[in-house]
Amino acid sequence: MRLLLVEDDVMVASGIKLGLTGEGYAVDWVGSGERAEQVLRAESFDAAIIDIGLPNMDGLELTRRLRKPDMTSHGMPVLILTARDALNDRVQGLDLGADDYLVKPFELPELLARLRALLRRSQAATSSVLSFGQVELDTATRRAGARKDPDIFVPIELGPREWTVLEYLLMNAPKPASKDKLLQALTGWDKEITPNAVEVYISRLRAKLEPHGVGLKSIRGFGYRLEVREPSVPALSGATDEIPARDADAADASLAVLPPLGATGAGA
Repeated sequence: MRLLLVEDDVMVASGIKLGLTGEGYAVDWVGSGERAEQVLRAESFDAAIIDIGLPNMDGLELTRRLRKPDMTSHGMPVLILTARDALNDRVQGLDLGADDYLVKPFELPELLARLRALLRRSQAATSSVLSFGQVELDTATRRAGARKDPDIFVPIELGPREWTVLEYLLMNAPKPASKDKLLQALTGWDKEITPNAVEVYISRLRAKLEPHGVGLKSIRGFGYRLEVREPSVPALSGATDEIPARDADAADASLAVLPPLGATGAGA
């Protein structure tokens, strides 16, 4: 999932971005409402996190403008960040088109939970567990696997970008997901990922999902779609695909416990 973070306090923005990227999100950060408006006219995002207390064009005005039809992602979920005593700002932000708010200072787990809820609602999902056939992805506990029956759950190990691709496919299932959208979900301004890299992660997922009866169908000129199939026989241990190191996922790093986000700087 690709997120836009609009926050003028560098320390707060760095902490938020670190926490979100550690959870597999692609995060692009801008420090002003004016720059955010420029970006939103040309690029698409799955959600935005906007601080109300921005200089010049504040977060309320930005929220109003991004809901205009000429914005590329005018229908995306918006989470506004606000000061503890700014009741009127919170009410006005919601009336102008924000979907939820979070009061500073806040803890990372709450930000993540509110973000997951917004993304579920935007995709008409009602649970943190995304499923298709036997495959389940729990976005709250970060656990993936195959549900063979109510009492048998077989874990599926996924790298960070494999997780992102599968999450996007599940949120679109049974409809296809475009390759361009998958590429956007995987990358931000500070990372360069080629379209061929998407093929790498799709190939990896096929190998991991097909033994559990879920296939990935390529749709020429568009993207990919999940479909239920007969479970395949897993490949022998000696038969492995060699994937270039430049396209391989980095190992998951454990996130250090962060202090309450939004507690530093003068952000509102």
